[in-house]
Amino acid sequence: MKLTYLFHSGFLLEADGFAVVFDYYRGGEAILDEVLRRGEPLYVLVSHEHRDHYNPEILTWSRLNSRICYLFPREMDSRSELVHLPNAAFLSRGESFADERVRVTAFGSTDLGASFEVETGGRVIFHAGDLNNWHWTDESTEEEVREAEAAYRAELDYLGQTVARFDVAMFPVDARLGSDYMRGARQFVERFEVGLFVPMHFYPAVAKAEAFAPIARQHGADFVLLSHTGDSVTIQ
Repeated sequence: MKLTYLFHSGFLLEADGFAVVFDYYRGGEAILDEVLRRGEPLYVLVSHEHRDHYNPEILTWSRLNSRICYLFPREMDSRSELVHLPNAAFLSRGESFADERVRVTAFGSTDLGASFEVETGGRVIFHAGDLNNWHWTDESTEEEVREAEAAYRAELDYLGQTVARFDVAMFPVDARLGSDYMRGARQFVERFEVGLFVPMHFYPAVAKAEAFAPIARQHGADFVLLSHTGDSVTIQ
């Protein structure tokens, strides 16, 4: 199984005989074209409709591959381009899609949409979407920080009712948050056992994302920074 970085929060997970795309926005077009032309089953997951997580171009991919399953958060089901989209599922928090290859469960977010847990081949993989502790400490009021903290911890509690360990977690480490930008990621690895932590939503602050490595390792997680389109890691 191989995980390849596309751009921003976009990743390609290639497994035996199928693949999963998370939050394609841009980047890796040649890589994706090759995957599409294989004609193997492809699951395309969109965490929410922000333009840096959802590019309607993904809807044209079925011209190259008829074996695509699209998975969206429930709140996107009224978008005009998706209303009559074949092979699409819309998941509310706690709902799952499953077939003989994968089981995808939608969990919560502290922004729009959902985060996704993907179970396949005995592995549990998490893509956070925009789930994070969006506290903006340096510019928010104390009340706003408390509200952000409470909302985030509530989502972690909900997730923790079902899952205790992730083999791989793709999670935001966004330096735009300011001095305490790693807070949400740190709370995540404190709460859950994570085999491999992969930062996302960090461009162009690559060094800031890499700075989270010691914290991840302190809490028992391996850490890999995929910062250029096409960078990949093999998942054992």
